Amino acid sequence: MSKFETVKIEILKDETLSDNWYHLRNITYRYTDSRRETKIHKREAYDRGNGATILLYDPRRDTVVLVRQFRVPTYVNGYHGWLLETPAGLLDGENPAEAIRREVMEETGYLLKDVRFLFKSFMSPGSVTEIVHFFAAVIDSSDQAEEGGGAAHEGEDIEVVEIPLTDAMKMIENGDICDGKTIMLLQWAALNRTSLSA
Repeated sequence: MSKFETVKIEILKDETLSDNWYHLRNITYRYTDSRRETKIHKREAYDRGNGATILLYDPRRDTVVLVRQFRVPTYVNGYHGWLLETPAGLLDGENPAEAIRREVMEETGYLLKDVRFLFKSFMSPGSVTEIVHFFAAVIDSSDQAEEGGGAAHEGEDIEVVEIPLTDAMKMIENGDICDGKTIMLLQWAALNRTSLSA
């Protein structure tokens, strides 16, 4: 039995601080800890919905297809802002497999035959509610039905980039790839290259 089975949590107040792009919430809760001490805590939580991401791998060429786009939060934190990432997006009411197929078509132009669910993860559980669903798909250059580049009506401006998997792994080490979900999927690919090629 875990010591946390005795912990009690009661939400006292859940107020919206902002709902401009996503929802920023200020949550006040009563926490009775494992020592039976009760405290009142206040925390902010950013609620942007749940998402999905996917590794697109071409086993014939041993390459991955990534996307590059500008991310303002990285820019204001001292980075140049242009992130290389695995295709990803919010679920928008769809199941994760449907959502990632839509996102891949919008961002890269690839029409996916099969998607393989890998795992799901909270990416920043101290402040963000989002769960990301991780997938992988084997692709071939003939699967690219459109140019990609993002959804114009959403103001997306995306570059499609194909990189050898070994080069992508080196780019993690030198800091050219520094997006968490992308690093997780590339490392998964490096460990599971054989099963992807089968």
